[in-house]
Amino acid sequence: MGRVEDIFDYSRLPFVIAEVALSHDGSLGLAHAFIDAVARTGVDAIKYQTHIAEAESSALETFRVQFSKADATRYDYWRRTEFTEAQWVGLKEHAEEKGLVFLSSPFSIEAVNLLDRIGVAAWKVPSGETGSRRMLERMARTGRPMLVSTGMSAYGEVDEIVKRLDALCAKRYAVFQSTTQYPTPPEVVGMNVLGEYMRRYDCPIGLSDHSGTIFPSLIACWRGARLIEVHVTLSRDMSGPDLSSSLTVDQLTLLVQGIRFVHTMRSNPVIKDVIAAEKGELRRLYGKSAIATRTLKVGEIVNEQDITFRKPGHGLSERTFDAYLGRKLKQPVAKGKFFEEEDFE
Repeated sequence: MGRVEDIFDYSRLPFVIAEVALSHDGSLGLAHAFIDAVARTGVDAIKYQTHIAEAESSALETFRVQFSKADATRYDYWRRTEFTEAQWVGLKEHAEEKGLVFLSSPFSIEAVNLLDRIGVAAWKVPSGETGSRRMLERMARTGRPMLVSTGMSAYGEVDEIVKRLDALCAKRYAVFQSTTQYPTPPEVVGMNVLGEYMRRYDCPIGLSDHSGTIFPSLIACWRGARLIEVHVTLSRDMSGPDLSSSLTVDQLTLLVQGIRFVHTMRSNPVIKDVIAAEKGELRRLYGKSAIATRTLKVGEIVNEQDITFRKPGHGLSERTFDAYLGRKLKQPVAKGKFFEEEDFE
């Protein structure tokens, strides 16, 4: 089972989070099915969203619009997709039984309180809640790590967020580059922002990607990201607001394999001269050595037309033979015979 503490150990693999969000569409059975499917991919954590409509929204919110065929407003959607505390406990227990860290993003103080009671391993702060000072302080008081997305924040605002986290969390936090656009086109993934965060902040940096592809996450891993978060769907035939920005389970499996591969490459820089020295037998096998194109007598001078090169590379190579051109032979060399150093005066 992955551990949140692995995020802070830079020798370990990046921590991969599969984001379900509300793709379960309010079906508890489907929410559990995501756990079984995600557990087979090799990710470290599964993450949902905890919306409590009454605690999060008001009648003035313009987001209360027709959202789906099942709901008159977004507010109704959040109401319909809520789970009870007991149901959240069941999801957490199921995830942990499958070896997954259970996470859920809260969108209200009430949601923080609920998730605190059931014992989430860390706090995943969504981009829209980075300005919710009281929520951040409430989460920080639990002592659990805080994983903060910054998709709606300018650099100056992120600087302030990090300053606040320094005071609240004593370095037990991580910052994600993310782009609040679903799906995210390549022009605005912001890999340069990831690099800027790594230069600016003394904490683990991650990428929360909404491109619906595996490519940004693999590049982020190569750049040194400690966390990767991607949305996941069980099928392209499902519906929901995150479908276009999600990976399928098969893509998620491939991503995890790719991250492990990239991490191993990044952790093992090749010393080219050492590798070459270790390949002596292969160099002999694939190399070529000089042979005589005709029978040569003692005292003859060896010229360019007298030589060609054939495998294996156990004699005088093309790279070294130039030093022997124009020299006299002190012993005969038959046609097709490999030249040896002792053949020459």
